[in-house]
Amino acid sequence: MQQRSASAGKNLCRQILNHHNQIQYLKRPSCDVFINHRCIDTKRTISGLLFDHLSRLRLHPFLDSRNMRPGDKLFDSIDRAIRECKVGVAVFSPRYCESYFCLHELALLMETKRRVIPIFCDVKPSQLHVKNDGSCPPRELQRDWSKFLTNRCGCRRA
Repeated sequence: MQQRSASAGKNLCRQILNHHNQIQYLKRPSCDVFINHRCIDTKRTISGLLFDHLSRLRLHPFLDSRNMRPGDKLFDSIDRAIRECKVGVAVFSPRYCESYFCLHELALLMETKRRVIPIFCDVKPSQLHVKNDGSCPPRELQRDWSKFLTNRCGCRRA
């Protein structure tokens, strides 16, 4: 299992590196790869490992727990990183869809037309359900993340 994960991680990093090499910008952005994840599920596992591996490849990944400092404005920092990134990685986990922040980040990645590479960690696409429990503003429920989950990942809205 661990070898398969390592192999999949290397393949993913190769994809990202190839995509990185194809796009040239005059001004280097502060973030090459934005890692969208549910912290409680993946920070110490796949998201942290992916951040470390991309850093070793001399890419500039953004992972909130590693890039942000106390006093940083949460939405400003994350939104800026998404708008400057070249590619996004969405790490879907069992509690991903419960997070307003995860869904907001995914919607922004889609609205800015970034390429998003999905990773499913301990969850199948069919197990991801976005529920309206009242904690998410109604306008957020109408955003493009639902199209992404449905069309690109085979998920459904509950």
